[in-house]
Amino acid sequence: MDILSRIEYRRVECFEDLEEVGRMRYKAYSTSGKLAPKSREMIDDSDFDPHAHVLALYYEGELISSVRLHHVTREHRVCQASVDFGDQVDRLLEDGYSFIDPARFAADPKTGSEHSWLPFMTLRPAIAAAAFFGADLVVQHVHVSHVSFYKRFFYADTIVPSRHCPRYGSDVSLMCTDTRRTGPKLLTRFPFFKTLACERRMLFSRDGSPRYQTVVPTARFVPEGDLSYTLPPAEDRGDRAA
Repeated sequence: MDILSRIEYRRVECFEDLEEVGRMRYKAYSTSGKLAPKSREMIDDSDFDPHAHVLALYYEGELISSVRLHHVTREHRVCQASVDFGDQVDRLLEDGYSFIDPARFAADPKTGSEHSWLPFMTLRPAIAAAAFFGADLVVQHVHVSHVSFYKRFFYADTIVPSRHCPRYGSDVSLMCTDTRRTGPKLLTRFPFFKTLACERRMLFSRDGSPRYQTVVPTARFVPEGDLSYTLPPAEDRGDRAA
């Protein structure tokens, strides 16, 4: 919770900021060895999709990580997961699920390894997005070595254990967190994931209201024992997402 007072999120909305994020993406992916040869362009059409939200995380004023979130529905299916798992994504949507797809997770290789909290804080907006949009799931398409992390900390179920992804030159898995079933447990265990409604509006609102480029985390202001939001139970779909 102490870290929350030293970070801020910024909505990436001008091309200059997106270029800065793109350069960090390239450094992060090439340094980790998960970037396919000749894949130097790290800004794509999906960054400009109307259901995409590119967010940058700043620590003490310095850009250290970024993530792109897609709100995916049956009517609007653009998302990173569909590139490698199109059949599974279509099945979820046809079964009536909506979901948040975090993609393009990237951390500055110079500082990312110094902060064990970085994955949690970078992915924190995905949980806020699920609440804001009322999404049933948060999907994760991750390197196979990260499966245990998402299972342990995000209560994620595995949909596809492993599939080779030529773009990254490695095997990836498709997982999902059921936000309605596990959300209360997740927020109770990790209260720094909580967000006030005002933070969620500042991060994701596109209704013509004033837009805020810099957003301060609000978990510290949520009363103890208050989850800050609840999602109504989902319709019975036979637990097909798992």
